[in-house]
Amino acid sequence: MKPAKRRQIYERLARANPNPTTELRYTTPFELLVAVVLSAQATDLSVNKATVELFKAANTPQAMLDLGETGLKDYIKTIGLFNSKAKNLIATCRKLVTEHGGVVPRDRDALEALPGVGRKTANVILNTAFGEPTIAVDTHIFRVANRTGLAPGKDVVEVERKLDKTTPDAFKLNAHHWLILHGRYTCIARAPKCADCVILDLCEFRQKNLPNPKPVATTVRKIVPAPMSPTPRSKGRQPMAKTARAGAKRGRGR
Repeated sequence: MKPAKRRQIYERLARANPNPTTELRYTTPFELLVAVVLSAQATDLSVNKATVELFKAANTPQAMLDLGETGLKDYIKTIGLFNSKAKNLIATCRKLVTEHGGVVPRDRDALEALPGVGRKTANVILNTAFGEPTIAVDTHIFRVANRTGLAPGKDVVEVERKLDKTTPDAFKLNAHHWLILHGRYTCIARAPKCADCVILDLCEFRQKNLPNPKPVATTVRKIVPAPMSPTPRSKGRQPMAKTARAGAKRGRGR
């Protein structure tokens, strides 16, 4: 995809949503960290329903550590994989208290060293909590980047690197939110809502899901061969057409 088209895509997404943000509810970097860890293979809605009560009881690393793994499970048991998530969050809280003074670090390596925190989660924290121009790639963004042609790649790391390299600096801070929301509500997996898409004419996806797609032409156009140029007379040979007529005359004269 050419840079000019890529810029147009971001410009339209920006006009449609000038101030995008995460749909996870949080008030501090720690609350965001907890919410993002819980959101793995779960919807933001289900996480928000759980954290609204959890954060009333424990919204700091020490308070959650005091709650304990069993106590934490009672608040997040409606979320998928809650057992492993509770274990990781308690271990993360312990590490935050003992190694970072109870503060979420603003450093990729330190974030990825926390239990249950991978590259995507670290990118979300750096971007949303600390305003870093990072682009976290989840399944939605991976789909949008490949489907539109914005940054095709075979895995999330390759897509992330391409997005980081090709996204204009003016759009990097919000690119993650624009793309994830576009994938969540418009460029959905099974039946993308192409008719409602603000970048329809810029998208390079060939199998667009439109209500009245243009029929594929089935008529075979008659091909008329171009006229042959006269064969030059060389070595005593005549053009084929004249030779044929001469043969016919000889036949009539017998």
